[in-house]
Amino acid sequence: MEISEIRRENLRSLMKQRFEGKQARLADALGKSANYISRCLSTSMPASSRKNIGEDFAREIEQALGLDRYRLDKAGMAADSNGPAKGSTGHLSDIETWDDETPLDDDEVYVPFLQEVELAAGSGRFAIAESDSSRLRFFKKDLRQNNVQFSNAKCVVVSGNSMLPVLRDGATVGVNVGKNSLGDIVDGDMYAINHNGQLRVKQVYRLPTGIRLRSFNRDEHPDEDYTFAEIQEQQIAILGHVFWWAMYSR
Repeated sequence: MEISEIRRENLRSLMKQRFEGKQARLADALGKSANYISRCLSTSMPASSRKNIGEDFAREIEQALGLDRYRLDKAGMAADSNGPAKGSTGHLSDIETWDDETPLDDDEVYVPFLQEVELAAGSGRFAIAESDSSRLRFFKKDLRQNNVQFSNAKCVVVSGNSMLPVLRDGATVGVNVGKNSLGDIVDGDMYAINHNGQLRVKQVYRLPTGIRLRSFNRDEHPDEDYTFAEIQEQQIAILGHVFWWAMYSR
């Protein structure tokens, strides 16, 4: 069962247990219109008319009704109790599978990947562009908590060993392209960089004469200092600030 349906069923149980099954009383308790609650609870309306209970609203419901955080997300719970559901064995809920055809929930957003694209076959010149197919799902709340506008979130795959041990070859990082100027640089933070068409991830430092790019693996990859003139000559541009990363342990 999808998380939105689990929340819907639990909210219906709450309404029966606490509000005698009356939507108007539940709506008053949550500060919503009766029509809004009806769309949240309905199982007979067309999918286009139903309202999914997203992450933010689920947490609002729990706070308003005195439930533990994420209590509404637990399948089969006794919704009026903060203890274990009757008959519960304490097992983790099943992992939900999804693919590119699975619709986004209300509290999710797709984040596209940036990649190197060859400008002309065999030319050896590259530019940075969005992928037409590769993307990840992020919770909207996670982007908000990191002050990232949804449209400014991009993903980048790290290549090489220069950022070991923090980032391995193949690690994925989330980048806020809304922070892409030299004035946005926080010394020592990681940034995605367009270096004459090459996609790089480095620590960046501001210098009086330019910038410094630093790798975590400094034994093999020493610091790179560039003057403002060299930044122009080598077409170095800050793509955005790295706000998230993930990788497999291998």
